[in-house]
Amino acid sequence: MGGLRRLLDLAVRRWRPTALLVLLLLVLSVDSPPPTSMEARVDRQLTGSRFNFLTWEIGAAWRKLSHGLLAPQRTMTEEARHDFLLEYLALVGEAQRLDGDIRNAYVDAEQTDAERATMDLQVRRDELRSEIRSRQALAEAILEEQVASVLVDEGFGAVGQELPPVRMHFTPLPQLLIISPRDRIERVYQLNLVHGLGTAEREAIEDEIDASFDVSSLVTDIGGLSAYPSMLLESSSVNWVTEVTAHEWTHHYLIPRPLGWHYLSSGQTRTINETVASIVGKEVGRRVVARYYPEYLPPKEQAPPESPLEESSEPAAFDFRLEMRETRVRVDDLLTEDKIEEAETYMEQRRQMFVEQGYAIRKLNQAYFAFHGAYADQPGAAGEDPIGPAVREVYSRSSDLYTFVNRLARITTLEELEALLDELPQRTSIQVTGPHTSAVNSVS
Repeated sequence: MGGLRRLLDLAVRRWRPTALLVLLLLVLSVDSPPPTSMEARVDRQLTGSRFNFLTWEIGAAWRKLSHGLLAPQRTMTEEARHDFLLEYLALVGEAQRLDGDIRNAYVDAEQTDAERATMDLQVRRDELRSEIRSRQALAEAILEEQVASVLVDEGFGAVGQELPPVRMHFTPLPQLLIISPRDRIERVYQLNLVHGLGTAEREAIEDEIDASFDVSSLVTDIGGLSAYPSMLLESSSVNWVTEVTAHEWTHHYLIPRPLGWHYLSSGQTRTINETVASIVGKEVGRRVVARYYPEYLPPKEQAPPESPLEESSEPAAFDFRLEMRETRVRVDDLLTEDKIEEAETYMEQRRQMFVEQGYAIRKLNQAYFAFHGAYADQPGAAGEDPIGPAVREVYSRSSDLYTFVNRLARITTLEELEALLDELPQRTSIQVTGPHTSAVNSVS
């Protein structure tokens, strides 16, 4: 009986911060739009397609609690942890490869019996999926503690405990509906939809919303979501999973602070918040890999220039970020001139150009930029929005990540951001590293 009581006491102590954060997340989600507003009408139209967070949260929290009572990772050596996580990611990669082979067989016009042809592949894939499920909780716990160790070293903690605790879960993610007005680029509403909507279903939803409200909409995939535990897309890349775990944790850290509490209040606040999270995700993710998986540490990349520094007779390689930045700037100019149809025609022409260059962008519209433009840690879809450069400048003038984050945690507008920069001395102590690998972006 005494042993059971000790286990229960341990669970209560370990999960008290978790319960508090979940409560804060629920509080932030209780506001309902007026019943006649566009938001309420969209909710009603898509009732059957909305993601059920309550069901997901109960299941994820139970799995975390069950594993946390035993916490077998605490008895493992660093070498054993290293090998276990890499083996888990390799299993994920192999399962994803098999999924791809099976899909290819079904779209192969010369394949007359895809089910029979892929029978062995499906058996092997199912075996791998069973093995992945059996290892997932332990792999997540190892990753959580490794990210937490770096965060504590960076100053995000007390008495050796990062606050809030790092909690993440590999899971199929909801798809995100983004709505922007047609006459400007602004995320005016977003809604999490069920996982697994096909292309035809996505386009049917977009067509319905666009026609009903004369807006620009996009149903897009995402790579992470700051529920608690945070939701991460399954990946075989140790660099990606460490970065996105740290990115989503940053959203959790900011929730009780002005920059997080007012996340949904304005586009400026959201862009500051996402840019901070992107920078922290890159830096902490890179430090986790350097400490625990150094053989996978990629070369440190410098941020690309806003424009070419000099002309060259050699044809320049296609630069996605700079081309996307140019597109956004031109679209903003056209919309400012109230040339909505011209802007939309231009975006479709540019989309086709990106596809020709190997970037499979299904839809490029105002909603696309409203979503991707919030991640302004690198030039790109944000165009000439001054928030990204200003946040990066605060970073360059900060002595460490903890100072950087807490300087911006109280900032919610561009005006406040510019006032903060005016107060800071000039310095370049740290640099932003390589590009955000979450193509679909981590969202909160």
